[in-house]
Amino acid sequence: MNFTRWSPRFPGTQRRTTRRADTGAVPAARAGTAPTGPAPRLEDLPVRAVLDRVPALVAVLQGPAHHIAYVNDAYTEAFGARPVGGPADETMPELEELGLLPLLDQVLRSGRPRTVKSRRLPGGRSYTFTCTPVAVPVTGDGGARPEDGTTQSAESGVLVFAADVTDQADAAERLRASERRQRETAVTLQRSLLPQELEQPDDLRIAATYQPGGADAAVGGDWYDVITLGGGRTALVIGDVMGRGVRAAAVMGQLRTAVRAYARLDLPPHEVLQLLDGLATEIDPSQIATCVYAVHDPNEGRLVYASAGHLPILVRDEHGTIHRAPEPTGPPLGTGGWLHTSDTIPLAPGSTAVLYTDGLVERRDADIDEGLHLLEAALAGATGSPKVVCDRLMRALGVTETHDDDVAVLVLQHPARTGGDAELFRNAALDLLGGVEAAPRARAFASGVLTSWRFPSDLHDLGVLAASELVANSLQHGTPPMRLRRTDRRLIIEVTDGDDHLPRRRRAEAGDEAGRGIAIIATIASSWGSRRTPGGGKSVWCEFALPAA
Repeated sequence: MNFTRWSPRFPGTQRRTTRRADTGAVPAARAGTAPTGPAPRLEDLPVRAVLDRVPALVAVLQGPAHHIAYVNDAYTEAFGARPVGGPADETMPELEELGLLPLLDQVLRSGRPRTVKSRRLPGGRSYTFTCTPVAVPVTGDGGARPEDGTTQSAESGVLVFAADVTDQADAAERLRASERRQRETAVTLQRSLLPQELEQPDDLRIAATYQPGGADAAVGGDWYDVITLGGGRTALVIGDVMGRGVRAAAVMGQLRTAVRAYARLDLPPHEVLQLLDGLATEIDPSQIATCVYAVHDPNEGRLVYASAGHLPILVRDEHGTIHRAPEPTGPPLGTGGWLHTSDTIPLAPGSTAVLYTDGLVERRDADIDEGLHLLEAALAGATGSPKVVCDRLMRALGVTETHDDDVAVLVLQHPARTGGDAELFRNAALDLLGGVEAAPRARAFASGVLTSWRFPSDLHDLGVLAASELVANSLQHGTPPMRLRRTDRRLIIEVTDGDDHLPRRRRAEAGDEAGRGIAIIATIASSWGSRRTPGGGKSVWCEFALPAA
């Protein structure tokens, strides 16, 4: 088949009807000789001569069986000689390997071009293939048009044009590999900065989960933490650094470390966030973070929390009713100069609370309130252990490995103690009136309670001594109530008074008549601490580890 005068007809163009005289001025570049005379004009060149000279791969296929009508030199160099007239499915196996045969059928049926981007060939080169419908002139017997140009029909065909994009494909692959390495580094850093094992307080059951964004999403700065404060109290933290990548993860790690340090001061939640706000501004003024810091005290049956622009805590009470914490009590961390406040939400025995980051409820195509309503509905029906609740909430909100944002979820339950389990969780309190009888009364009360709890004699005596020292330390400051509390793992003794001066351990000189009480407590107890109480005053506590059953 001779294509000396054949011209492909592309969609939206008209075949040229005028014919030029054949000048025979076809350059000799294909023969390896330098052209002589002036270079021919493009419009003077036959189409075949043009296609033979382009470095791209070109093939023309004719009819529904895709018989080979033409291949250029570049195509032959890439795949070897292809016999003209042979069907593509038998003589062009490369098209089947590349998945182009179905595409050829689509082009013939629709009359529209189709493109397949960056397909890598067995030799390692990458090409972008464009298949364009053309009209291939044929003679009456199905052969090629003769030299005199007479023809009786034209048959539908496809022009296959493959541009070499190896350099671009290799560059894109290197970029993707770099992004994968950076993401893996960020994920590794992120996971290493999160708690490897959550602390498990006596009164709460806690579980958490973290799901990084999918492979195409950069890792963010979501984090969570659980911090036991002593005296039976527990701090719960969740936050989200606005940003992506290693930098966000690094800022998150600094904030998480700072939260743990500030928590040891046993400050009210809003004061902890106030300190974090100043630190976030110093770390990176261009980045902000949202955070919730909450404290649970089993004696109060509630969460005291402060929210720096974070999403609201959700609580399902013992009756199955969902409660949403009020709006954030302050702006995000890093904004600087704003005052945060604390608020409360009930958390009675039998309740479940959920703290989470925005990746759980925020979607690009929906309002965030819709996500919050979905989460509330999912929490209302999510029963079981905290780990089970975490998994159910993630599934209910459609979070998978391909999710486009990081997600952190922290679930805590304040279980209702019944039966034999309730026997291990007891409280006893005594209001002291002050005066000289306060210390003996405190010792007698502590001795009676510890005896009823059937503690060993050595632990009984240490508990009575600790109660006596704590009461003696606070007698001069009003009428301190004393509370004894037992869990399955520890004995807690706590005394409060009306003075806000926090005691500290110091070395008493030989002639000092006071100053030894806290030193004695620190020596005999497993741990001790103090904090200021709302409305003024302080609380001093100590703990004794119970012997294993």
